[in-house]
Amino acid sequence: MEPENDTQISEFFLLGFSEKPQLQPLIFGLFLSMYLITAFGNMLIILAISTDPNLHTPMYFFLSNLSFVDICFTSTTIPKMLMNTQKESKVITYAGCVTQIYFLILFAVLDVFLLSVMAYDRFVAICHPLHYTIIMNPLLCGLLVLVSWVMCILNSLLQSLMMLRLSFCTHLRPYIPHFFCELNEMIQIACSDTFLNNLVMYFAAVLLGGGPFAGILYSYSKTVSSIRRISSAQGKYKAFSTCASHLSVVCLFYCTMLGVYLSSAAPQSSHSSAVVSVMYTVVTPMLNPFIYSLRNRDIKRGLKRIIGVPVM
Repeated sequence: MEPENDTQISEFFLLGFSEKPQLQPLIFGLFLSMYLITAFGNMLIILAISTDPNLHTPMYFFLSNLSFVDICFTSTTIPKMLMNTQKESKVITYAGCVTQIYFLILFAVLDVFLLSVMAYDRFVAICHPLHYTIIMNPLLCGLLVLVSWVMCILNSLLQSLMMLRLSFCTHLRPYIPHFFCELNEMIQIACSDTFLNNLVMYFAAVLLGGGPFAGILYSYSKTVSSIRRISSAQGKYKAFSTCASHLSVVCLFYCTMLGVYLSSAAPQSSHSSAVVSVMYTVVTPMLNPFIYSLRNRDIKRGLKRIIGVPVM
């Protein structure tokens, strides 16, 4: 390759879902609605937990952190995508792309860590109920969240620095077949050697994605065993209902993430990968408040207090 064709470019083009002008208002309206629902719903969860003293427990402390991360997660990609649907030029600068990748990885992996911490919380609550308040003390809860943040920041920083070592060909049009700068797509369009980037990316995915998932499976295997040993049907239902919402979110998040990487591994699947990405970047954060509030009486009571509905 000639030296002048292998250099650092200043901008990329986000193709999004469709280039047809007649579809842009529909896409804009759909994603704006989902973004507002996500932000408003998760903000209500945070307000309900922070204003209700009965919700100042470890489980709801982790849930409020998850809601905050979900708002940040969607805010990393959707505002830029909404701007692009209103403009003829769908350009994102190189610095903007690296910044988007940094925060996208940060909040995506932080979601995984918080889900695993919440699984551990349910494990302690059901398997060791007499020692729950001692084990899940405020210091441990704060440390679990702090360690999650630190590990995710370091991982995002590493992935972003690895991204900076890549070079892109100026003789090729730097199109990204996505509605945001996705790390795997960026590696695929690079002209320099990407072996080390792929190695680091997949190692981090296995360690920081597979590790917490294994922890979640272990926690719930022990939790289900404990629930089965409960003699009363009412006790079993109460114990299971505290885990059902979390299990639903875990399955939704991991299944959509798996779908993204399976679709990206298939040939000629860039558009399908972009569509599947909507599930974990937009749909899952939007559904989380509904999943946690519809099956949770405490959250319902807190939400009623906020909107002024009498609590029965």
